[in-house]
Amino acid sequence: MSAILRLREFARSGKSVRGCELCASGLEDVHPHLVQIAESKLLCCCVPCALLLGQGSEGRYRRVPDRIRRLADLRMTDAQWEALEIPVDLAFFYRSTRLTKTVALYPSPLGAVECLLPLASWTEILAANPALETLEPDVEALLVNRARQRREHYRVPIDACYRLVGLVRKGWRGFSGGDVWKDVDGFFEDLRSRSEASR
Repeated sequence: MSAILRLREFARSGKSVRGCELCASGLEDVHPHLVQIAESKLLCCCVPCALLLGQGSEGRYRRVPDRIRRLADLRMTDAQWEALEIPVDLAFFYRSTRLTKTVALYPSPLGAVECLLPLASWTEILAANPALETLEPDVEALLVNRARQRREHYRVPIDACYRLVGLVRKGWRGFSGGDVWKDVDGFFEDLRSRSEASR
């Protein structure tokens, strides 16, 4: 199973993990996550395992941070967005150590869908936004919300992106999504408040 498929399975499962996936100790509802670099696998874990195993960037695991920042100054024109050829108005981008490239995915009723990035278009956006180069590989993402005329950009932990994928997958109804947009709006309201609180 590919790395992207494993991450999709995390979003699709809908199962609550009852124990740390590394030591089997009990977990709180809110708990840390680690990314297993070699497999691009997201693991639920306890605080001691997160602290012990998620320290260095050269190790087998990398700890998912909890910081959220709204990137109000990020520059991306409508033409640049269209050049990325992403068919929907929600997407996230992260650098994969394993794949040695930036991965772009968007939420859908079937889970996370990977979209191949036109290299020239993505390079142009990076050149205009040097801050994107500081995203931690594997564990942080640029999350873009252009749904319903919004133009929002966030630096978020990768697990937040997969929570959004899970919301869309679980709540999508009919052709247009039905009431799922209320959940999506609530998700971004939470991001906005958490981003402001973290300043």
